[in-house]
Amino acid sequence: MKARRICVLGGTGFVGSHLVFRLANLGHSLIVPTRRPARHRELRLAQNVQLVEANPYEHGQLTALFQNVDCVINLVGILNETGNSRFQTAHVELPGAIVRAMRETGVTRLLHMSALNANVNESHSRYLKTKGAGEDLVHQTAGIDPTSFRPSVIFGPGDSFFNRFASLLALTPLAFPLACADARFAPVYVGNVVDAFVRALEDRHTIGQRLDLCGPKDYTLGELVRYTARITGRDTLVIGLPDLLSRLQAMALGLLPGKPFSLDNYYSLKIDSLCRDNALPGLGITPRSLESVVPAYLGDASMRARYFRFRATARRNE
Repeated sequence: MKARRICVLGGTGFVGSHLVFRLANLGHSLIVPTRRPARHRELRLAQNVQLVEANPYEHGQLTALFQNVDCVINLVGILNETGNSRFQTAHVELPGAIVRAMRETGVTRLLHMSALNANVNESHSRYLKTKGAGEDLVHQTAGIDPTSFRPSVIFGPGDSFFNRFASLLALTPLAFPLACADARFAPVYVGNVVDAFVRALEDRHTIGQRLDLCGPKDYTLGELVRYTARITGRDTLVIGLPDLLSRLQAMALGLLPGKPFSLDNYYSLKIDSLCRDNALPGLGITPRSLESVVPAYLGDASMRARYFRFRATARRNE
């Protein structure tokens, strides 16, 4: 395996931190930009990782970051618009700035995180529409060799899916009203997503491909939340809401700080997050089941509490 110099945008996030440690352990040199290096000191513990204070939304800083790198990885994405974080900026304008800076610096290889069901023609969910627009943009830019990844919901230690529902269930011990309970997912293990990035980095046959990534089994959202309750020892009654109440819940919760659930989330959930053609087996990767992974971290209440204290502190410091 050839050691490369790689810039990872979004390398301090959930998937990013897993990917950065894996790539560093494989001998690659990583540049990880962040606006707040002090919040991610754990990345300094990895060999070959350079944590750089930078704002990737500044074009001049992007070109400086891309000097003498062999590959750019873009993992930046948001699930809801809050404050200055906008879908158009994160999912379309930033990928556009990335490919422009790559062309200026002569970097050609790009691994780009998209989303399952990303579609520029989506009429309701701006998350899926802008993810689709950004994905199309990087694939249509001349002189760039992209591979995009389109995962279903990603799980693993530190995730914001099972951990979030575990926290919400703890706050509603008797009954939990769940919007869009019939929405379907094929949850994919973060380690398998990382495997896909690593394989694509080495396999030039993946250039130009848009890779759907799914786990081995699909579930309804209601099944996943009830599973979370069982693993965490909760007797909470999970009540699936009809469509009208689901929409009203999204409208109400979308007004709260942090938007725990929004109308855009509601629209995204109207489309099942399932793969037509799961790329993992073709990459030589055996998808891991959530039952083989989730109990190891979700059942540890103390670990989960520490995770959410960390997230709360991080939000206050933003």
